[in-house]
Amino acid sequence: MDAGDERLDPVRNFTLTGFRLEQEAWRQFASAEDSQVIFNCFFNTQDYSHLFIHQQDGARLSIGLDFPQNVRTKVICVSKTAREVVTKENVRNILIIQEVQGEDAKTFIISVSEEVTCPLLSNHGTSRSWAVGLAEEALRFMERQRNEALVMKAQIDGRTFLAYPDAFRDDCLYDNALHDDSFQGDTEGRKWLDTQLLHACDSTIMEWVKLVSEVLQQDSSQLVLDGLEPLPSEEFNFWRSRLRNLHFIQEQLMSSRAQQVLSIAQRAESVYLSSLRDLHTDVQKGLDEAEDVARNLKPVQQELEKLQQMKYHQLGNNMAAVMEEVRLVWIKSEFYCRPCRVVVLLQEICTLFIQMSRSFLLGKDLMRTLGSEPGQKMEDVTLVIWTLNSLKEAFRLCRTQVEVDQRQDGDTRSWDFPSYLVFFRLDHFLLHLQGIQEVFSVSLQLHQLDRTASVGGRMWTDAIQEVYQDFLCHVTVLCDLTCDPTNPDDQSFLKHLSQFWVQVSDLERRLASVLSRAFEDCCISSSGAKLVKMFGFILDRPLIHDQLRPYLVRLEEMVLEELDQIESLFFSERKESDTFCMFTPSHAAGLCWSQQLRRRAETTLNHHRTLQQLDQDSGVSELVLQRFHLIEDLLRHFRDGLRTEWSSLLDSDCGFILEQPVIQKNQQGMLGVNCSNTLHVVLRELRYVSRKTDLELRPNAARLFTCRDDITRSYLSLSHMVSCYKQVVGGVLTEDFSLIQDQLQDLDLNQNLSELHRYTWGSEGLQQQVEQNRDMVLLLHSTVSQARANMDAMTRIIQGWAKLHLLERSGESLLEVRDMEQSYRHIREEGEELLRLTQVNRSLYGAKDSSESWIMYLEHLDDKVQDGLFQLALRSMHFLLDNMNPQSCCTFVTVSLQLRETGSVFEPSVGVGLSDLLQTIISDIYTATSLPLRISVSRHSNYQVSLQQSSDLSALQQEVKNRLLQVREEAERLLTRLDRYSYLWLSDRKRVMQEFLTYSRQLGPEELEAEETPPTLNDFQREINSLNTLREEVDHLDDVILLHSWLQVDLRAFKGSLLSVVYKWRHLYTDYLLHSVSESLQQVTRHCDDDVGPASLSSFPLTETIILLEAAGVQLPDHLSAQLQC
Repeated sequence: MDAGDERLDPVRNFTLTGFRLEQEAWRQFASAEDSQVIFNCFFNTQDYSHLFIHQQDGARLSIGLDFPQNVRTKVICVSKTAREVVTKENVRNILIIQEVQGEDAKTFIISVSEEVTCPLLSNHGTSRSWAVGLAEEALRFMERQRNEALVMKAQIDGRTFLAYPDAFRDDCLYDNALHDDSFQGDTEGRKWLDTQLLHACDSTIMEWVKLVSEVLQQDSSQLVLDGLEPLPSEEFNFWRSRLRNLHFIQEQLMSSRAQQVLSIAQRAESVYLSSLRDLHTDVQKGLDEAEDVARNLKPVQQELEKLQQMKYHQLGNNMAAVMEEVRLVWIKSEFYCRPCRVVVLLQEICTLFIQMSRSFLLGKDLMRTLGSEPGQKMEDVTLVIWTLNSLKEAFRLCRTQVEVDQRQDGDTRSWDFPSYLVFFRLDHFLLHLQGIQEVFSVSLQLHQLDRTASVGGRMWTDAIQEVYQDFLCHVTVLCDLTCDPTNPDDQSFLKHLSQFWVQVSDLERRLASVLSRAFEDCCISSSGAKLVKMFGFILDRPLIHDQLRPYLVRLEEMVLEELDQIESLFFSERKESDTFCMFTPSHAAGLCWSQQLRRRAETTLNHHRTLQQLDQDSGVSELVLQRFHLIEDLLRHFRDGLRTEWSSLLDSDCGFILEQPVIQKNQQGMLGVNCSNTLHVVLRELRYVSRKTDLELRPNAARLFTCRDDITRSYLSLSHMVSCYKQVVGGVLTEDFSLIQDQLQDLDLNQNLSELHRYTWGSEGLQQQVEQNRDMVLLLHSTVSQARANMDAMTRIIQGWAKLHLLERSGESLLEVRDMEQSYRHIREEGEELLRLTQVNRSLYGAKDSSESWIMYLEHLDDKVQDGLFQLALRSMHFLLDNMNPQSCCTFVTVSLQLRETGSVFEPSVGVGLSDLLQTIISDIYTATSLPLRISVSRHSNYQVSLQQSSDLSALQQEVKNRLLQVREEAERLLTRLDRYSYLWLSDRKRVMQEFLTYSRQLGPEELEAEETPPTLNDFQREINSLNTLREEVDHLDDVILLHSWLQVDLRAFKGSLLSVVYKWRHLYTDYLLHSVSESLQQVTRHCDDDVGPASLSSFPLTETIILLEAAGVQLPDHLSAQLQC
């Protein structure tokens, strides 16, 4: 059928409008081969009455002769009003095109049949022109189509439709025919119609019985029997659909048409009447059963739905609730308390939990973390196994409860079916999960190889790391699998899993080989125990354990040997046990030694227990325990004897201490704490006893132990007091001895210490007496210490003067006189501080100004101050002499040589100026020594007067003056050498130039007259060259000259001035020549203007004069150069 066929126009227009398509989309759809076949079947044959067009995904059109399944979009339904071939003439009359929703397609067919087609065919006026029997045949066909649609629609809804006899339509015709004249008196015709109607009813009853029997014979276990794996929802839906279907069947059986069928069967006494009555009974029984089961399964469904909303880790604790609901169904339901049904329900519940478990484990992603962090996934697998075992445990408890209920009331049936019928698939899944769990467990164990320390050297460590790397490669294969490992029926995963176990066995053999070498190298049990702890995560693997068993046995034998060594050590060293702990009492050292032996034995026993975890069947364990208990008994007896001896000796020492005086004087007469060493030892032992409460104390020891805190405080106070007393008396200085003796007298301290001699360590009131004397000694010690600290501070001040720099150098060359006012202020302030500290010490010692001891103290301090100031002056004088030393070769003072109109002079003057400078410095030094006020009240003059009388300082001052005279003489000799240039600044330049122009030279002082001889160019050249030579000679003079190795003379100003004078002399000659050139050029210019021939207009040749000037470095002015170019 061509796509452009006119019969398709109504369908095309409706389709394009309904689906809003383009013409090109319809052309492609209608031209397709499948579409052409279906169009031909519908338009060109009488077999099909309906045509359906709908849109699939992607807006592609689809066509079919049956209604489309699972279509939610709209469907275009094309129906024929008669069972005819569609032609161009009848196309617009015979076709009915309507748009309906996809899910209502069957309803549309039924509606069209009931409301359009059948009434149209039943109308005699419509079918009057048709052939005889054609309308009846078409009507029967449409009835069958309608019944088929009703059956299909009911099947889609999960219900069973009971079709009514087609003869009911003929019966209607028959009832109408009774009133027609053609049937009046026609008994044979009426009989024929009754027979036909009865036959139709019997056939319908047989069809109903068949359909209902199929419904009633349906069982929820059929899916399980077919090898499928239904969920509990299938069970619940089955009984809910069954209940709804039986209600629908019962409603059909109670309808008016079904009652007509019953009436006809009764009137005709049909043989199928009993079957129809049995059908009613069976439907009612099935309805009762379905209602009972659906009602009792509802709590189970609700409980399972609640579990499906929970998190997975909560499921295990709620399994009992599910099984309890199943038990209640078994008890309450009349029809569900059959083993086969409960087994099916439990199988479906197991399937549900298997499905939930696989979803929780994320299927294909389960093995992804096997190569990095398998711990979390292993916990998930373990949780799943525990949850599913909780289900089995809940089933076991529920079955036990059912048996208890049976024994109590006798009506409840027990669950006597085998449990493997319920859990055969769950057990298979659990077994599969346990295999996966073992994979994760092994992976966790082998992953720890990367964190183990070195084993017996680098070679063994590399071997273990090689095993670890190979393991990672094997694990990577499992991680990269694309199959679902939670599917126990997946053979590809099982194949890889089997291969993985083969590889793990190989790795275990390699590990066992490495560890065997490591255990073989163990020479003591501790190293073996360390290996066991280090690799304990893998040593319990059967293959590894079997190979290492001989080495574990050898290590246990080492444990016995080490216990024997401990026993031998005890017997050999028990008499010297008190020497093993230097800082504890001897008896305590023995106890400590025995405790160490015990710990050593316990450590060895712990090593045995560590080894025993892997070799529990060894027969050495009992022997090890016996040997350990023997050593324990020996050490216990040793400690008991040691405690008894210690208790007796300690009591004797305590009794001796309690009777001894607390202080005494030694052979040198110095005060000291009596029995300090013995008391210290006893107190140390008592402190040890306070921590070891199992030592029995005898009376003296108990008494000293009771008051040990008071005695300790008294001992510490006495030690402190005696130490302070020794510091005061033993470290007394000459200057403060008399002052300290006065204070001891004032405090009556000697008498109080004498009273303290009568106290013993056991005397009452010892602590109060000690505290009283200690306070007085501490007061005296504090006073003396502060006074001595003040004296130290004054000594530091005085010593600081000896290091004070009144004079210092600036950089590396010149003398710099510091700001004396700052130094004066510093010395003056420190002098005032000396007076203040002196008065503070007077207050501390409590001395009177007129006391002889205090006057001696001040005179001693005054001597120290004067000595410090002497050192200050001496240091400054030496600084001057050291820097004025001819051998120092280092600049100390700088002067500048200047050229004045009167001649060369020094600034400052080497004579008076330098002498005044040094005299000022020496005066400032002596002034600094006069600033501190006098400490001694008996000495009235200041410190400067005393120091000026010092012969040492006077000698140094005279030496400074001598060196100043020496440098002054050398400065005069320098001036004499430079006087050879004096004619340059003393001569009259105009007079000398006039003599040169007259006589071509300078006249001598004895020449009064000479012959006039004008100078030539050679004479000018001679004078200029002489001045150039003189300039070079001056320029090569030294810039700086060091006199007497310490006075620096700066000649730069002198040289500059002298060179300036030389240049002035030179300019006399060059200026004269320039003037001569200018006049010559002017004369040449005038003669040229008057047309006069060239003539000698000057005394010097112009060209030679210019050459001489250029040789002298004189450049012609611009106007002269311009004239020359003309």
